[in-house]
Amino acid sequence: MCWCLPAEGWGPVERLREYLLESGYTIDGVRDRLGAVAAGALAREELVPALRATTGGDPAATLIRLFWLGAAVPAEQVAPEVVASGLARHEEGGQAVRATVHLQPWEGDGYLVSDRKVRPGDPALRPDHVVGAGGASANLAQLVSRHPVDSALDLGTGCGVQVLHLNGRARRITATDVNPRALELAALSWALSGVSGVDARTGSMFEPVEGETFDLVVSNPPFVISPVGALTYREAGGDDFCRDLVRQAPGYLNPDGQAHFLANWLHVEGEDWRERVGGWLGETGCDGWVVQRDVQDPAEYVELWLKDAAEQGTPGYAEHYDRWLSWFDERKVEGVGFGWITLRNSGSLDPVVRVEQLTHQVELPVGEYVDDVLDAIAAAHRATGLEAARLRTVEGLLDERIAVPGAEDPMKIVLRQTRGLRRSCEVGTVEAALAGVCDGELALGPLLNVIAELVGDGEQLSADALRPLIAEGFFLV
Repeated sequence: MCWCLPAEGWGPVERLREYLLESGYTIDGVRDRLGAVAAGALAREELVPALRATTGGDPAATLIRLFWLGAAVPAEQVAPEVVASGLARHEEGGQAVRATVHLQPWEGDGYLVSDRKVRPGDPALRPDHVVGAGGASANLAQLVSRHPVDSALDLGTGCGVQVLHLNGRARRITATDVNPRALELAALSWALSGVSGVDARTGSMFEPVEGETFDLVVSNPPFVISPVGALTYREAGGDDFCRDLVRQAPGYLNPDGQAHFLANWLHVEGEDWRERVGGWLGETGCDGWVVQRDVQDPAEYVELWLKDAAEQGTPGYAEHYDRWLSWFDERKVEGVGFGWITLRNSGSLDPVVRVEQLTHQVELPVGEYVDDVLDAIAAAHRATGLEAARLRTVEGLLDERIAVPGAEDPMKIVLRQTRGLRRSCEVGTVEAALAGVCDGELALGPLLNVIAELVGDGEQLSADALRPLIAEGFFLV
């Protein structure tokens, strides 16, 4: 199936958008209306403070109770635009109105339509459930390159959140999903957000775009690793789905095109996770960057996703938990990693892949400087004749020294980035001295000669020894 959202929009949906904005049903408006305590509780999925804060019957309070909290509200408090949109309906008797969807405000005066949030005591999720945007959606949006492109693909669009971020950056946007209901709700999200012309297609993986290429591909795939794979929006069995996504992506990238994915991967007994995930990228022919942001033990992981599906406290909880852990045991799983994967179709015959763990806080959005990260990795790997290179230090670099009081020499020297990925690295006196003098004016070889005469025992550091610091962005070529 292939169709486009009409450029002229939908009358009732456009009128609802105007009403939502006028009523203050925006990210800032909801935060201000709830107050810090209720907003904080709502972030933890505790509804009582938010319900207490929205009893006034004013438009903002009514919309929060109706669309965010999923509560029934008196019919006389609901504007005609709300019911006319089809996103809420009168309950039996006509005295109250209840939302049929979860409608959440998003960045840039956007709106996202999804199935209502599942909470403890709710019926089990339907297999074609469409989840709203959350932390993972925000993480992917922060990762994607900010460079304008001609064509972009959002693979597995879900409720359509990534399209809102791509709008204005990509001239043409294609969005796919295996779940037809997801595209139906995504179309509502785009219409309510003033986004038109999205080419939406139903199908699995890259099937809907076979034979096409793009400047940018993004995906928040069904990365949850589970034995069943019953919920299409989040589960696809093991980590094979993420592996296949990475391996197939290069065939759909234009020259210099980029792909950005979220992924989970298994930590298996006797196997280095870096080799496992790095192997996914090793045969793509693209430059790659993999970052592990978190890792959970099997029990933590199972509890997280059972809670996500509101299964805690249900009759089948213990059985599902036990079956999931047994599945992990059979595969000798010691943990599950979560992180980012970025590919760039550099066209090089000597592609480079960097796999690392970054669990500290980094500067957001990463997309503002992800191209610089990829450039640094590639330069460190492929640069020749480094002795003639004119290096300079990255902006905001600090030199931290630890020493016993009164000591002439430090016990430890650490170079620390205050911008970007905020990496830190313990270095020797030669590297520290170089960081203090290289400004792009002099070639690296002569600088190292001079430093060797002034510090240490005169032993000169080779230019190639600086490649790791170039790859990590401490020195720019």
